[in-house]
Amino acid sequence: MKNQKLYEGIFLKRKAFKKNQFYYYIKTPKISIIIPKIKDKYLVISQNRIPINKITYEFPGGIVDKGQTILQTALKELREETGYCSTKKPVKLISFYADPGRLNCSYNCYFTNKIKKIGLPENGVKIHLLNKSKILNLIKQKKFSHSCHIAGFLFLLNQKRYLSDK
Repeated sequence: MKNQKLYEGIFLKRKAFKKNQFYYYIKTPKISIIIPKIKDKYLVISQNRIPINKITYEFPGGIVDKGQTILQTALKELREETGYCSTKKPVKLISFYADPGRLNCSYNCYFTNKIKKIGLPENGVKIHLLNKSKILNLIKQKKFSHSCHIAGFLFLLNQKRYLSDK
């Protein structure tokens, strides 16, 4: 088997690493996430996730398309998924690999605390304004369960300079 295209930009890769042994992994585009905040609440979305057949809570985010930067993607996903836009340049929080043993894509997290409503959310997406405690409770209940979004949020909570609304 050669490398197999699964979908646009997504491939099952086969790499030889020892004599007659191969390693398989998924090659996917980078992902950009943005954590928007209004006063003491975070703008969170919920939507059905087909692989687990459940409604999950998470922050806006998506695949970085060819020709776009990770920041452009974060801003685009915020606008498309929620109907909000950032009125100032978001701050990059952290970049990491979700599962470096099976996936090669990196997740890139941004934060903004200056947003305004300019439209409607994407079809199938509900928006919520939730405080820190509510998000932490949703995490405990496995309703806010995307590990990369959780990692970005917990990293943010440890960055004191972004938590005030100044």
